[in-house]
Amino acid sequence: MHQRRVAVLAPGATRPDLAAPALWAGLAAVSALVAGVLTASGGPAGLVVSRTLMTVAGVAVVGLALVAVLLPARHRQAPAVAARVDQLAVVVAGGWLAATFVVIGGRVADATARPLAEIGTAELVAWATRLGAGQGMMLTAAATAVVLGCAVVRLRRPARMPARAVLALAAFAVITPAVTGHSAAADRFQLVGVVGIGVHVAAAAAWVGGLGALLVLVAPHRGLLVAVLPRFSHVATACIAGVAATGVLTAALQLALSHGGWTWDALTGTGWGLLVLAKTAALAAIGALGWLTRRRMAASRTPLLRWAGYEVALMAVALGLAAALTQAPSHVVS
Repeated sequence: MHQRRVAVLAPGATRPDLAAPALWAGLAAVSALVAGVLTASGGPAGLVVSRTLMTVAGVAVVGLALVAVLLPARHRQAPAVAARVDQLAVVVAGGWLAATFVVIGGRVADATARPLAEIGTAELVAWATRLGAGQGMMLTAAATAVVLGCAVVRLRRPARMPARAVLALAAFAVITPAVTGHSAAADRFQLVGVVGIGVHVAAAAAWVGGLGALLVLVAPHRGLLVAVLPRFSHVATACIAGVAATGVLTAALQLALSHGGWTWDALTGTGWGLLVLAKTAALAAIGALGWLTRRRMAASRTPLLRWAGYEVALMAVALGLAAALTQAPSHVVS
């Protein structure tokens, strides 16, 4: 007989601090807005913010699902943390779905050049069925709804919904806006572009979301952190390699399609190129900070978790840049 898990904190453990995720989400939104303004490529501010929050929520759900997979089943502190993870996954997935609907409304209003209050069912149906962007966003909404449903099932009956299934579905949902967007729409090298951007987004979501969830939910339980951290380190290493390789691949493909190859003017003469450079710089800084954090870990130096928090903050900035990048055209600004 299946029973609900009760979230009981282990002795000596502290409740997770949920102020940090709010700060990270704010950093991502502000970064997207500033990047859009500076490069004149962000689109309406409300749409940029809602798109960023949609991305952040999706990354958070992927991270929560990854932590649920990495938790050792026999550790005495694992059941309480697993219950908390599942509770937050439902809440965040609900916010993810709500943000997706807001983005859909904003995209329809932007496409029809009409206020959101004046958009009727006919305009919504036409946008969702005739345009590739609309079809992609409807697929995203459907996938996110499925993730929310599975998260609810896992919360109520964990044995019926494995954490790996939620992780796979969340990863699929988080990549759908990217693989159905303009980066995947090119006729040439379409398969390479779709696979590359899909791996890039999924790896980044697991890396960023996993580290954030680890800091918020697992770090207060020191014994459990010691057990989970090596497992996450192996996953993070693979994700970092995947993000770097596919980032170079997709940027090269976009430049090849738009400008016939790598040129300095293509990178500095477009808002898209400037965002690529800014995102690359942010990722380089994240890599350097991560290397320093792991050195401190090997030397048993403190405060280790504070450094990891700085790393996630930089990741939030990179997410904001990535959200702005999805709205930026790659043609040269005259």
